[in-house]
Amino acid sequence: MRAPAKSEPEIALKKPLENETHGSQKDETPAVESRPVPPRTRILTAACDLFYHHGIHAVSMDAIAEAASTNKMTVYRHFPSKDVLVAEYLRQLAQEADAHWDEVAKSCAGDPQMEIRTWLAQIAECVTSDGERGCALANAAVELPAKGHPARVVIEEFKNGHRLRLVKLFRDAALRDPEGLADEVFLLIEGARINIQSLGAEGPASRLVRMLETLIDSRRQ
Repeated sequence: MRAPAKSEPEIALKKPLENETHGSQKDETPAVESRPVPPRTRILTAACDLFYHHGIHAVSMDAIAEAASTNKMTVYRHFPSKDVLVAEYLRQLAQEADAHWDEVAKSCAGDPQMEIRTWLAQIAECVTSDGERGCALANAAVELPAKGHPARVVIEEFKNGHRLRLVKLFRDAALRDPEGLADEVFLLIEGARINIQSLGAEGPASRLVRMLETLIDSRRQ
């Protein structure tokens, strides 16, 4: 799941008098040079895109190196193994999701009812997105069943943290049985994001937000 860009103050520039009769003056302002993107950032960006759209097992380190415009030696210099790269990919997504949730909570200024409405609107946007391939962390959990994989720790911590956030939000909103409600909401969302990959946004997942609203309303005091 970005904050709107801040508008910059307009600066009025008065043109030299000769420009009115002799045309515009040549802009001699030096062009701002773009800084090169560090290899590690390019590698992680490429991995995020490839892993999410094609699956972890289907993407090789060679493919990531090519997409990042580098070589496999450089990839392994920053990420000693594919497992480490996968874990970092998921950790970055988890951190972005947590940061976004924090922004929503801050923007709602301690109003849990507003936070629930904002959250539901974003869920609706998520499940109707053309590029939706489900939750990257849930997808990874299916592909990586081995409990010893370093990515499993990232997945489990994020999912547990997500559930606890829901419990707190529902408790702050004075909804009945916040723990049970959080579990039901959590399972509905997880199921919908998997279902959308097979039946699309027009399938049963299209009813997700309505189902969530009904469920949440049923727990109001």
